[in-house]
Amino acid sequence: MSTNKNKTLFRARRHTLARLSAIALGALALSIGTAPAQAQQAKVLRIGYQKAANTLVLLKAHGALEKRLQPLGVEVKWAEFAAGPQLLEALNVGSVDFGYVGEAPPVFAQAAGADFVYTAYEIPTPDAEGLLVPKDSPIKSVAELKGKKVAFNKGSDVHWLVVALLKKAGLQYSDIQPVYLPPADARAAFEKGAIDAWAIWDPFQAAAEKQVGARRLASGVGAVSHHQFFLSARPFAVANPQVEKILLEEITREGEWVRTHTAQAAAQLAPIQGLDPDIIETGLKRYAHIFKPVDAQVLAEQQKIADAFYELKLIPKPLKVSDAVLK
Repeated sequence: MSTNKNKTLFRARRHTLARLSAIALGALALSIGTAPAQAQQAKVLRIGYQKAANTLVLLKAHGALEKRLQPLGVEVKWAEFAAGPQLLEALNVGSVDFGYVGEAPPVFAQAAGADFVYTAYEIPTPDAEGLLVPKDSPIKSVAELKGKKVAFNKGSDVHWLVVALLKKAGLQYSDIQPVYLPPADARAAFEKGAIDAWAIWDPFQAAAEKQVGARRLASGVGAVSHHQFFLSARPFAVANPQVEKILLEEITREGEWVRTHTAQAAAQLAPIQGLDPDIIETGLKRYAHIFKPVDAQVLAEQQKIADAFYELKLIPKPLKVSDAVLK
């Protein structure tokens, strides 16, 4: 082989090696670029909670979860939300890894394409939400709400409560005038007489009853189960089973403490929730504080809610609720 041919072959090999090296370096850069993000996810647990979510609020206050996760090098960050729909929007965009919401928000979130999984649930607590009217209201039954203004947080568990109560009373969803308001705004509208009824959960329900004499037109008993759910962002749940296990163990332990120390729990929650301890204690007694892994029965109930919301055109497409479960 001539010298020129050798030089040409050498240059060709060098060019090929350079290309391969560039590809390899690019792949390495890509892996380096994504690895820290993955490592960071594993080292930070971001929990979304609501002030009314008593168990998580107390878990945050007591610091037990942080102590359990410290040996794993996992930091816990907490973010407060006004209600479940807002919390799940944050989960949908990747701002939180874990949260606690009512039964309706996951349906709306799944319909919006949120990538989450049902992790655990609280056994039924239908007495912990209700449909309130002012103490001097002439309305005596749900059937009398036809044509009336009913306020509730859109996409929250009380959204399903309203749908279920109307159906039980022989009314259609279209028979009322829905007024979509978060709890604080709904309370203000309720006191001003701008709405005829208000669907709300505890402790806001107990506060309205005790502070302004609100009358319960109906509770969820006999109409809804009112499950509360712990949800996880799917990528986090898949990548961090040990963290999830510890998290649920601590939540269960906190629930047991609340059941056996209700008055003490109410006293600790009072300054956090800005309510009198007796109001909070009333609300606490309406929740079960018993949590279980998601099972076929509770998923079937969630499917019923999803089907009803699709039929009412409250969500844009039919859902298969079981798709939001780790297989």
